[in-house]
Amino acid sequence: MAGTVTLLIEPLPADATVPDLDATFREVDASAPALRVGELSTQRGDGIFETIGVVDGHAQEARPHLERLRNSARICELPEPNLPQWEAAIARAVASLPQHGEFALKLVLSRGVERGPAPTAWLHASPAADFSAARERGIRVVTLDRGYARGTAERAPWLLLGAKTLSYAVNMAALREARRRGADDTIFTTSDGYVMEGPTSTVIIRRGDAYATPAPSGAILHGTTQRSLFEHLEASGRRTEYRDIPIADLGAADAAWLVSSVRLAAGVTEVDGRPMPYDADETRELNAYLLSPRD
Repeated sequence: MAGTVTLLIEPLPADATVPDLDATFREVDASAPALRVGELSTQRGDGIFETIGVVDGHAQEARPHLERLRNSARICELPEPNLPQWEAAIARAVASLPQHGEFALKLVLSRGVERGPAPTAWLHASPAADFSAARERGIRVVTLDRGYARGTAERAPWLLLGAKTLSYAVNMAALREARRRGADDTIFTTSDGYVMEGPTSTVIIRRGDAYATPAPSGAILHGTTQRSLFEHLEASGRRTEYRDIPIADLGAADAAWLVSSVRLAAGVTEVDGRPMPYDADETRELNAYLLSPRD
């Protein structure tokens, strides 16, 4: 398939050095069988992943994504990834893609095969979906209770709330529920009334000249796109902050966005059926930055 690359990776120990990293992965046909029946990523969702946006031949923020992959591995007690090996795999995949257009590059590290080889890893790149409508016209969202109070991650670290795991059944169920309610996406909230994140995105709100996102914690994935966007906002003299955001602050915001690596910045136009202010010009400016090459 044009614009598609799949590499199977033989994971190296984190501190290993080899003269030819290309020899540790091989390209396969994306439509061909590649995983064993006993693979724990498919049986149990027992693994971690990252999705990197590729824009016009440039992998956006590859290193921050790999550092987050490493952090997820530590939380899940998986072998720490060898970052130079993954960087080499990303470079090879990007070089094989068309040098114009947008693509999604997914990295997966699994616990492996039950009673068999472990871990297993692969990379898959494919054309990104067309998100122009969400970027240009915004999205409607609903808030859904995630079922956790603030502090749950610290009290129950075995829930792995701060890791980007393959266990996405709840996230996908939340998106289906949003569509049943006539919306496009979801914002998770804590059971005690605070904003968390989207199923596949980070929440940013603006009140006056201050941009805020929920304070990093063990329960919220620290978004790579959000961090890059905050650096851009700060460089242009705008104020950013990490803080607890009550649900009421979301409804009272002057603007809000869900940001992610491939869809980029989608302005929120409606929350739970109530209209939200939508700044089309500012959203275009944010997306222009996010589409520029970023390391």
